Amino acid sequence: MSRAGQGVWQILPLNVVDGHGCPYASPTAFAREPLYLALDDLVDEGLLAASELPERRPVGPVDWVGLQEERAPLLHTIGERIAARVDLAPFVARHPWVLPWATFCDLRATHGPFWPDWPEAARDLPLHPDALRAHQEARWTALLAHVGLQWALDRQWARVRHLARAFDIELWGDLPFFVGVDSADVWSRRDLFAVDPDGTVRQQTGVPPDAFAADGQLWGHPQLDMEAQARDGWTWWRQRVEVARESVDVLRIDHFRGLEAVWSVPAGAATAKDGRWIPGPGAGPLAELVASGARLVAEDLGIITPEVRALRDGAGLPGMAVLQFAFGPGGEDHFLPHAHQPHQVVYTGTHDNDTLVGWLDASPGAREHLRVYLGEPRDGFAAGVRRAAWRSVATTAILPVQDVLGLGPEARTNVPGTIDGNWSWRCPPDALDADLAGRLAFEAIVSGRKGAHP
Repeated sequence: MSRAGQGVWQILPLNVVDGHGCPYASPTAFAREPLYLALDDLVDEGLLAASELPERRPVGPVDWVGLQEERAPLLHTIGERIAARVDLAPFVARHPWVLPWATFCDLRATHGPFWPDWPEAARDLPLHPDALRAHQEARWTALLAHVGLQWALDRQWARVRHLARAFDIELWGDLPFFVGVDSADVWSRRDLFAVDPDGTVRQQTGVPPDAFAADGQLWGHPQLDMEAQARDGWTWWRQRVEVARESVDVLRIDHFRGLEAVWSVPAGAATAKDGRWIPGPGAGPLAELVASGARLVAEDLGIITPEVRALRDGAGLPGMAVLQFAFGPGGEDHFLPHAHQPHQVVYTGTHDNDTLVGWLDASPGAREHLRVYLGEPRDGFAAGVRRAAWRSVATTAILPVQDVLGLGPEARTNVPGTIDGNWSWRCPPDALDADLAGRLAFEAIVSGRKGAHP
């Protein structure tokens, strides 16, 4: 990245993924995914023998189910060895979320992933503090194995951050707005969510019908109980932002409009049509975060009202401009390059979009609009859109690596509203070569962008 003149690396959430690899349906708002551990580093530190390393899988799409099953015994061994060799008490004291997470993991291993189906005694442990403490004391050694994995992830990611700073590269992260009902957060603090004591969801999340989805989108996460969250001082919300900030320099708030209002759908509804808007956290918690020095970006996509814009602008947050949403039938004019603002972040597409090449192949209307707007780029429309992002007046331009590499729809990250086949693309190890670095550095210099190294 340094040789390529790049100054920002944006990543998806580091949270534990679900069975399909999705970090936005995580069983925890706090813990990191153990599959991201660099096993070679653990060999160097004496926590693994070289002979214990799993056989390297061929580069290609990630088989999340196979990988999770294959690595589970090895990760358990790693956690046990760390717990036996390291005093984890300071880590537990600094991270109040880690003991509830470890307890949740331990119970999951016995009773299955969906806590509302657990035996009542396990399901309702958080409702009985004395019983919870007794259980944790009885299972302390087992819990520390889960804590140990988070300790190792924390150390490894700290090294990534240190290296990024040394090369003047900012790490940008992403904060999912909701968590699933089958999460440690809802299990341990169900009073803060729209669920009954037995885990039955009362109100679920989604978005209303629009031009892209006639029935709206039904996401199915339990709604935050806004009144309960407010009485609690938005503690859960603020804590998870603070924990995410430990990993990155800048944090994008996913579904930012949910801070102003969220679309709440009754449990059991077949579509999102029957939902209603309910107030979100509002300006108070957001102002506290800004006052704390948090550097935030608003994911202000979707149905954005004057109230949402006022919340964003009042906090002084940059919003997003997505070029794929600018061109073609139904394009949004405020995303066209001439309408960009300096205090903004421009993207060719997000993790929910097709790649530029895939989008252009499927969108003849977009190609025609681009031909009128950009002319006929001699190296193709995908390259023209990339240059439009780099040469936008928006202070920051971010391109998915698939678009940097000019890849097609086979490299798409996610198709919203679907489950299978997402989150599995991996960058080929030989793709980020010196030739690409030179071309990116040239564009960074021509565009006058931060991070350019002549």
